[in-house]
Amino acid sequence: MAEFSGTPIGAGRRVAVLASRFNETITRPLVDGAIDALTRHGVAADDIDVVWVPGAFELPAAARVLLASERYDALVALGAVIRGDTPHFDYVAGEAARGLAAAAADSGVPLGFGVLTCDTMEQAAERAGGAHGNKGWDAAIAALEVADLYDQLQAGDEE
Repeated sequence: MAEFSGTPIGAGRRVAVLASRFNETITRPLVDGAIDALTRHGVAADDIDVVWVPGAFELPAAARVLLASERYDALVALGAVIRGDTPHFDYVAGEAARGLAAAAADSGVPLGFGVLTCDTMEQAAERAGGAHGNKGWDAAIAALEVADLYDQLQAGDEE
């Protein structure tokens, strides 16, 4: 029985970090965490592009453009959607998640999902380098692991 699992290997990979400017006090630390994870795992700083969009709703469309460029081995999508008093949160968070999942599936390029969906700014801060770690770091590691996994699976097809 064959078993496959990815390892976060970044050497030789080109990665886009796509981030929402809305709630930038949260998303900036997520971006910093993602870049730190990528470089510590071998991605050269010159092989990382950071792309900013206005809000989480714009992430899926921008992801599709980046993925269609065929320049990247992986993409890390970051944002922070904070619940308010209206249903706006549900639409933005849901469409961002759905759109990013579809973009990744359609392209076949690994996408690390780091869009926070929190009830409060405090909860978001805890996930952007606070008590719950840095979800930007986690999303970057996931993207590298899946890129390595895809490489293994494709190599298995060639044998």
